[in-house]
Amino acid sequence: MPLIGITPIWDKKEGCICLYPGYIRGLEKAGAVPVILPLFVSEAVLKQIAESLDGFIFSGGGDLDPKWYGEAKSEYCGEACEERDTMEAYLFREAVLNQNKPALGICRGIQLFNAFLGGTLYQDLPTEFPSAIGHRQNRPFDVPAHAIRLLSESPLCKLFGEERLEVNSHHHQAIHKLAEGLEIMAVADDGVVEAVYMPARPYVWGVQWHPELMPNEEATAKLFASFVGSAERAETL
Repeated sequence: MPLIGITPIWDKKEGCICLYPGYIRGLEKAGAVPVILPLFVSEAVLKQIAESLDGFIFSGGGDLDPKWYGEAKSEYCGEACEERDTMEAYLFREAVLNQNKPALGICRGIQLFNAFLGGTLYQDLPTEFPSAIGHRQNRPFDVPAHAIRLLSESPLCKLFGEERLEVNSHHHQAIHKLAEGLEIMAVADDGVVEAVYMPARPYVWGVQWHPELMPNEEATAKLFASFVGSAERAETL
């Protein structure tokens, strides 16, 4: 079974790393071995991780420091974790760009893919992109918040076999300027980017919603299965 690394959330209040169990259960159900990654380690350790694992999930969590996309931090941007930003930047460069390892970005993950490739983010949707659509739903998170439109002929549309999907939503940041090398796969009805991919890579997908918090949805199972399948194919090369 492919070994899949998952970047963890940093809980500053508790001084610990954590992760929603849906990531682990989703990967195991899809036939992979989940590995929760460390944060406070050297580049030498990260290099070995990048070389040893078969794929990576860049999970949700806190905001990315705007310095990564060349902007000053606004008053509405949340607190960043420098160690996490640095670790994920290294892994993305080494594992994904240099070694062509499959990667799936979820919420924060899709945002950092865009930022690390030269795009920008809305630091706060409510103030920078007001909308009637609620992108930051309250609990429970395992129910849909709004619909998204899947672009016809996109890999995501082909995977799900439909052009509309109901998703949950819990984010206040999103892609602003799309990075070169990324193509959009889905948008919300207000135009907010909900999914992207890198056509030049075997499998680099990002989604803005939280499939790990909707474990019983058919779309969640299909998404994790497509990612794990890519990691399995990469193993045989």
